[in-house]
Amino acid sequence: MSVRDVLIVGAGPSGLSAAIAAKARGLDYQVIEQGVLVDSIYRFPPQLVFFTTPELLEIGGLPFVSPYDKPTRPEVLKYYRKVVDTYSLQIAFDEKALTIERDDVDEAFAVTTLSGKGVRRVREARNVIFAIGYYDHPNMLGVPGEDLPHVRHYYTEPHPHYRQRVVVVGGGNSAAEWALELHRAGAFATIVHRALQLKSTIKYWVRPDIENRIKEGSIAARFGCCVREIRPTSVVIVEALGGSGGSGGSDGSSGSEEACGPGDPGRDEEIPADAVYLLTGYRADTDLMCRAGVRLTDRQGPVHDPTTFETNVPGIFVAGGAIAGVDTGTIFIENGRFHGEKIIEVIASRV
Repeated sequence: MSVRDVLIVGAGPSGLSAAIAAKARGLDYQVIEQGVLVDSIYRFPPQLVFFTTPELLEIGGLPFVSPYDKPTRPEVLKYYRKVVDTYSLQIAFDEKALTIERDDVDEAFAVTTLSGKGVRRVREARNVIFAIGYYDHPNMLGVPGEDLPHVRHYYTEPHPHYRQRVVVVGGGNSAAEWALELHRAGAFATIVHRALQLKSTIKYWVRPDIENRIKEGSIAARFGCCVREIRPTSVVIVEALGGSGGSGGSDGSSGSEEACGPGDPGRDEEIPADAVYLLTGYRADTDLMCRAGVRLTDRQGPVHDPTTFETNVPGIFVAGGAIAGVDTGTIFIENGRFHGEKIIEVIASRV
């Protein structure tokens, strides 16, 4: 079995950037992706408009030309397809990494993978880069009823919820945008958020819209409240410890957890719900890395050298959203796209 210089897990912008750099330096590389190209972006809502400008999404020096200040999801998908075609990148899609073990004989890592068609294989490489992002691993609330069929952690199209009562849990961009889209599609939306107001990071063109809709009552809101239980036709919420409940608040507090704890003794309120969206954020799935010996920080991110991005396991690197742990708001395409190039510099110097 041939041993490659580097195996890149994940075909998002960080992984593609690493692949471009590896090819430019003549390294023997392979990218594996459990889904499709830039899978996280593909799973974004079809109508999504990016917060950033096109040039901040560029990788490999390939210009991203758009007629808009803020590119749309279809434009971004088209751009990254162009990147792969331009550089003829070597990517195996629909192939999930299952295990990673150190092979001391070959001084390499043996990565066992499984394709969507059930084909299992072992790929060997002297270095492994985890560029897995975090969008495919939603934060779970751990409340009763979270596994009911009408509960979702991702939003797509509002049309199926026409004239339905929909509870949206969360206070960030996703919750605000989805509540607005539901409202305009004829649904009856209610936002539930543990903090006393929406998060300060909401897009500047979305904030006045959502605040005005809440103020006029078009979209209901329960701030300072958390979820106690999800039932087949309703959501039980309770005033969070220190929260004010009701439709708003004035302080700048924000919370990432929307489930109730033992210290939330407020009075229950039952909100009718035909559908529930738990838009409470995402984080990288670190299970495979941990089983390979990578340690985590107190923020649940992999221990790594911030200069080389190498973890405590020599030869295993992390790039992009994979390094964020619970602090996902610190890593975006804008800064994560550079990680792969730096990692390849380190690997190339050793080879």
